[in-house]
Amino acid sequence: MEYTMTLPRSKQAAEGMVWAGVGACIAGLLLHRMWTVLPAGRFGEALLLAALASLLAWPLVRWRRMPWANALLLVWIGALVAMAGLLPALGVALLLAAALALGSLLIGDARPALACACGLAILACLGGWLAPLPVHRIWTWGPLLLALAAWRLRPLGDQLRTSLQAWNRAVLEAPRAAAWSVLALGLAATGSWLPTMQHDDIAYHLGLPWQWLTTGRYALDPTHQVWTMAPWAGDVLNGIVQLLAQSEARGPLNAGWMVLTCAGLWRLAAGLALPAALRWATLALFASLPMVPALMASMQTEAAATATGVLLASLVMEPLGRQGRSLRAGLLLFALLLALKPLHALAALPLLAWAALRHRTLLTSWRWPVAAALALVLGASSYTYAWTVAGNPVLPLFNGVFQSPYFGAYNFGDARWHAGFDATLAWRMTFQTSRYLEAWDGGIGFVLVALGGAGLVAVWQSRTRALALCALAMMAVPLAGMQYARYAHPGLVLLLPALVAALHAALPMPRLRWVLVGTCLLNLAFQANAQWMLHTGAIKRSIGLLGRDTPLLARYVPERVLAAAIRERAPDRGAVLVLSSAPAYAEFGTRGRTATWYAPRVEAARQVADGDASGRAWQALLEREEVTEILLRPTELTPAQRAGLQAAGARRMLSVGEAEWWQRPTGRAP
Repeated sequence: MEYTMTLPRSKQAAEGMVWAGVGACIAGLLLHRMWTVLPAGRFGEALLLAALASLLAWPLVRWRRMPWANALLLVWIGALVAMAGLLPALGVALLLAAALALGSLLIGDARPALACACGLAILACLGGWLAPLPVHRIWTWGPLLLALAAWRLRPLGDQLRTSLQAWNRAVLEAPRAAAWSVLALGLAATGSWLPTMQHDDIAYHLGLPWQWLTTGRYALDPTHQVWTMAPWAGDVLNGIVQLLAQSEARGPLNAGWMVLTCAGLWRLAAGLALPAALRWATLALFASLPMVPALMASMQTEAAATATGVLLASLVMEPLGRQGRSLRAGLLLFALLLALKPLHALAALPLLAWAALRHRTLLTSWRWPVAAALALVLGASSYTYAWTVAGNPVLPLFNGVFQSPYFGAYNFGDARWHAGFDATLAWRMTFQTSRYLEAWDGGIGFVLVALGGAGLVAVWQSRTRALALCALAMMAVPLAGMQYARYAHPGLVLLLPALVAALHAALPMPRLRWVLVGTCLLNLAFQANAQWMLHTGAIKRSIGLLGRDTPLLARYVPERVLAAAIRERAPDRGAVLVLSSAPAYAEFGTRGRTATWYAPRVEAARQVADGDASGRAWQALLEREEVTEILLRPTELTPAQRAGLQAAGARRMLSVGEAEWWQRPTGRAP
């Protein structure tokens, strides 16, 4: 069924609004001279990779008579396994199967993607409450997940067959659109091939997974990392798959979140009565967003929050029915958003308001307040532990209010991301992205401007109005407090089905096709501007290294190579202090030390020690913190630090690239 728009003005006026957005984007490209920041080399490499994937898929199309979409999907799955590793891929597959088994028990077998997300929510919340207990081993989580999958093996098989049948129908309905969309999604997923190298990941997010792997528990001590008890649902799930694989498995897990996002977008597009070709186009538009591959390469929460928010919106759009199951699904998804980050839960409140309006008969039921209370309890593990241990449930945020002794008595903030919230923000984030993200201009793509007119049409037409307003609110809520572009990503993705539906209502198909293809190509051309790893050609180098992480880490974050050497050669010595500008100390767990703002007490001691040219203060600091291993970059050392290492009798053990591992004698053999 095709949907036609009912507007108070003519369809020509709606088409005019669409072309006004396209014209504004062209004007912005010229005005801001965007060709000067175009990563042409990276775009060329992406096109070559797309050609290579197509070449590998061709024999399956030619001799196995597969549709191009299916052949390309197999190529991309094979590439992910080859680049990220077989065991990490199998670990994530087991986690998703167990989550699907668990979730379908609560909400039924008819909606596999929604059930899988609900199961992940249960596992993440359960793991959060159990995080500090010494129960996290492969022989605890492995049998538990295997038992869940085995218990529900037959329903899982049925759901898999049903999903494959639905996939094949969707491909047959629009084979060309499906092929191009799968090609774009595969390119976006290449970020999941890379090892973990992002600043926040190596300083914080890796902490919980590595502590679970090495000690079986998570230490609730914010002394050396003030974010220790920040919402941790994403890290819990990474910790589970790291236990299963016995190595980091971030990439395949992020690919799983991408699949769930696509399933949610498909459900939303179907709810808007879009034909199959435009449902595929919605997925292609999502894949083209520069932030997608950037999130695939990181442990940031936005990848999980995007999938969860989109699936929550698809649940709200469903016709009223199966109230108990839908309410359970809604509370689990909201609990997961809360457990990922308070900002995600806050941004999802407009969706809850829409749900209350759309399904208002539930408001008179006792189930609604009970579900709300359960969601808060499920998602509150990190907040509860932080309140109990540190006196601040959102440490280090709002510490001017809570006055935790583990951080300064002021409200944490970053002045870089307070450039002003006004009507021009979408334009400025698009063409001056470097002011709103650690990225290059164009690094969030051009949807906000190029399809800005379509956004007005989406708000105008009744069929898409609620979804468009919720998506815009989901973008505006986090940006109102801090103009940091990554926080807008979940809302932007949620807006895509409404934008495509608005284009479908306003434009004839040939013109619609040109607008969508042009926007996708423009996004793809600037995709590498979203993150430094993409911008510097890390994916090309990873392919050249056939997925071997060590040479890539040695080039970009050599401290991680030295960290592996310390775990192997000095596993039982004292603390490890990372002095270099790459704060790769999270993977050391309770042994890790930094002298930066993440550890205010040590940072204060460092400032004092740097004022003592004799080095004695630094020697005392090393002894007081029981530091025996030091990671440093010689070019970054201060004179006081050099003198302190000499006074402590430290000697160089190993160097990799710009980084070095030094060891302080303690009278014990390493």
